[in-house]
Amino acid sequence: MRTPVVMTLGMVLAPCGLLLNLTATLAPGWRLVKGFLNQPVDLELYQGLWDICREQTSQERQCGQPDVWGYFEAEVVLVARGLMVTSLAATALGLLLASLGVRCWQERPRFALAGLSGVVLFAAGLLSLIPVSWYNHFLEDRAVLPADASPVTVHVSYSLVLGYLGSCLLLLGGFSLALSFAPWCEERCRGCRKAPPGSPRRSSISTVHVDWPEPALAPAIKYYSDGQHLPRPADLGAARKPRVGFPMPRPRPSAYSNPVDVLRGERADTPDASLPSTGCCQGSLPCDSDL
Repeated sequence: MRTPVVMTLGMVLAPCGLLLNLTATLAPGWRLVKGFLNQPVDLELYQGLWDICREQTSQERQCGQPDVWGYFEAEVVLVARGLMVTSLAATALGLLLASLGVRCWQERPRFALAGLSGVVLFAAGLLSLIPVSWYNHFLEDRAVLPADASPVTVHVSYSLVLGYLGSCLLLLGGFSLALSFAPWCEERCRGCRKAPPGSPRRSSISTVHVDWPEPALAPAIKYYSDGQHLPRPADLGAARKPRVGFPMPRPRPSAYSNPVDVLRGERADTPDASLPSTGCCQGSLPCDSDL
């Protein structure tokens, strides 16, 4: 089985987010301070969560500068330290779960474990996005983040940008991996449909069966329905009503006889005696002698 696209996307974005957040946490580049009085014009201070560095064009960067303003004691810096470290730990845990869930070396991934890793990575992205946004909100507030007054200016440095990018990548990667819950939920629902119920289903009004009495049908309908020839019951002949009366005699059929001899005139040896003589009259016609 090919690795789903959402898993591949999550496995690519999450390590990139981890690398960016790790750089943002360790690098001293959350705030850039410059424009000091009685100092070289090119002097710049880079403030981070753990260190302060001094940089000039004519000199190399020097880290471990003293905190003369009480910068590391600010509440925003302390909270950012804790949340960023927690985010890094959660990201490492999420990547471990994602590796065990996706397992590209196997035939089929573990969708539930991959989805759980996505939730952990999404939470890690939120944990890193909160301190970065909070620090950026109070960047120029010298009461919250101590710094010298004007003409000293403060600017956003590269660590904040890396923190924003890393948090967004973790959110996207975690969301992609969390989509692995969809195939897992589909399998679970399909298994629940196929599994037989543990207890008989409680009857409702839609499943009540009523035994209605069978209607009295005619024998022709009752015993010759559905295209089947069923035998009639044995007592059907006994229950038939007897016929009333007696049979009437019928006359015997009479034979038909033709009075005319159809063979007359066909016998050569016999004189035609059956024909009437021409000397006597027949009926009411007159004879020739009378004429």
